[in-house]
Amino acid sequence: MKSNYDPQARKRPVNLTLNEDLVLQARTMTNNLSGVVESLLKDFVERKRQQRLAEAQALEATIAIWNDFDSKVGSFADEHSTL
Repeated sequence: MKSNYDPQARKRPVNLTLNEDLVLQARTMTNNLSGVVESLLKDFVERKRQQRLAEAQALEATIAIWNDFDSKVGSFADEHSTL
């Protein structure tokens, strides 16, 4: 999967509030907790990006279908126009 972020960007400290027990357990499993969190965050961001792209594509398809229907049949409101 192609990265959509700069893996060479500078690292900056951030404050996170995490469950203490989970942090203690994770520290027994890795010496690089920051790396694990960064990897999980990268995956989360990519999943959300793909989800938003899919939603935008579905919306575009719906708009195209509606516009096609409207050009063939017309608007439901046309017969009720008071103008």
